[in-house]
Amino acid sequence: MDDRARLAQSLKPKRPRRAVADTRPHSHGFLASNRAFRLLRRWFTALIELNVPRGAGSSAAALLLLASASYGAVKGDHVQDIATQVQDICNQAAIGAGFGIAEVALSGQYEVRRDDILNFAGVTERSSLLFLDAARMRAGLLANPWIAEATVLKLYPSRLRIEIKERAAFALWQKDGQVSLIAADGAVLERHVPQRFAGLPRLVGAGAERAGQDFLSLLARFPDVAETVEASVLVAERRWNLHLKGGLDVLLPENEPERALATLVDLNRTKKLMSRDIVAVDLRLADRITVRQSDAAAAVRDEAVKAAEKARKAKGGKGGEA
Repeated sequence: MDDRARLAQSLKPKRPRRAVADTRPHSHGFLASNRAFRLLRRWFTALIELNVPRGAGSSAAALLLLASASYGAVKGDHVQDIATQVQDICNQAAIGAGFGIAEVALSGQYEVRRDDILNFAGVTERSSLLFLDAARMRAGLLANPWIAEATVLKLYPSRLRIEIKERAAFALWQKDGQVSLIAADGAVLERHVPQRFAGLPRLVGAGAERAGQDFLSLLARFPDVAETVEASVLVAERRWNLHLKGGLDVLLPENEPERALATLVDLNRTKKLMSRDIVAVDLRLADRITVRQSDAAAAVRDEAVKAAEKARKAKGGKGGEA
């Protein structure tokens, strides 16, 4: 009996423990949702009870209008115009208070006109000494290529002093058919050369405006050559050729050009080289000098050689008959 009862009991399927556990209430999820509800209610209550200061709405509206105006000014590219108007208002107020510019004293100007100096400095009838930016004025003055140095002094209440130091005109620089007036440091002073500077030395080629000062200093040590030079031509930014007033071209070496110039002076003194009917003297090689005659001189030489050859043959024929 006991065996049959045990057998019958073993044939019944056992309920798994996990299924039993799933039938229990989800107490953890309920607690989490309840906590979230309490937190949300606390935030909502704090928002309702928030004590907003009086005038906060007007301030927020003003800030919104200011932001909109600023965005519109930037988007419409009106920032500079607005800044200029603000500057004019400040200047008018300062002038009314006695800080207008009653006197402008200039010193050091020779080539630059007074009106140009004031224009580059940004000084107008609406400017006031109080709101004048001396650093900006100096930067504006240095934008003029003639001005190498500038000093701005504000003497309150109504005096302004501007001191400048100008660059000196040094040479004429020719590049791509354009002739400009330059200073010793290579700065272009004028794109069109005034007549009073037409006699300055002429430099030709890219880079000649920067290398010209050193080369002309070297050339000045040989005055017999320097006074006959019409133009100094920089070749490939490496070496110089001299174009003399009589049409003669002198080719100088890249290294030791002073040696070649000394040789040229010696040949001119002993052989009158620069006054002969030649078009080029090549001094690039230290051990030889190459001279090229003009077409006319070459034709005369060819005729002389032919005449000498003809005379030699004629003389030879007469000797054979005898």
